[in-house]
Amino acid sequence: MTTAVLTTLGRIRSASARSGKLRTLRKNRLAMTGGVIAAVFVLVALFAPLVAPYDPARPDFANALAAPGWSHWLGTDDLGRDQLSRVVYGARASMQVGVLAVALAFVVGVPLGLLAGYYGKFTDSVVSRLTDTMLAFPFLVLAVGLAAVLGPSLTNATIAIGISQIPAVIRITRAETLRLRHVDYVAAAVANGGGDATVLLRHILPNATSALTVQATVGIPAAIIGEALLSFLGLGVQPPDASLGVMLSGAQSFLAPAPWMAVFPGLAVVAATLAFNLLGDGLRDVLDPRGATR
Repeated sequence: MTTAVLTTLGRIRSASARSGKLRTLRKNRLAMTGGVIAAVFVLVALFAPLVAPYDPARPDFANALAAPGWSHWLGTDDLGRDQLSRVVYGARASMQVGVLAVALAFVVGVPLGLLAGYYGKFTDSVVSRLTDTMLAFPFLVLAVGLAAVLGPSLTNATIAIGISQIPAVIRITRAETLRLRHVDYVAAAVANGGGDATVLLRHILPNATSALTVQATVGIPAAIIGEALLSFLGLGVQPPDASLGVMLSGAQSFLAPAPWMAVFPGLAVVAATLAFNLLGDGLRDVLDPRGATR
């Protein structure tokens, strides 16, 4: 059987498998529910200026600590700022950190994982030791430490969380590369004279996207929690800008007279992380059945 035929058959099998996986995912109600909620958060983040009824940073002392009502659906905080508007912009900050931090982790981690898995030996040893060193620190501890060094801001929080997620991306990419470099269509590409870049970018990386997609849906909720924690500690978004973590931090002194100050941003964090986790679990069951059975 010729090299071209092997490559074509491999691509046909991949396309057919993707179609079947999509149908299976649609039957998973929890995953679809998580996907819908996640999509709502993304849309709210994109169109926050249109969704928010008030300026999230504008105080209104005459309405300070107002209970939820028609004028302010989620009530107001101690400065009279509309809670709904601040939750909307807080969700925007969370989505921004979630997407950009994961993107940063993938930009750095995927190439390193490909090189380590494909070339092995010295390259694999160096990358693996670097990954093991970073994994020696828990994710949130590493993120807090990096954010403290970089300084408090949303950008630095994004960088800190993204760097903290690089080791997981490297390990997933390396494992997929080790598995895929021995399959028929990759061997056929090598036999046909394909260079390393061609094999990695046209044959291995596209077929590793399933596992990487699952990792992305796992990384986004972790980044959302990380941003909330860093902002809560004063290492992320800085007041008066809105963040779910900043809102939770400011609500500590008003839990008794104004519990809505903590309840609604807390629910937003829970809903966002739960939605992406449900979607990630569904994708894992469909795209990476080996991981689902572990």
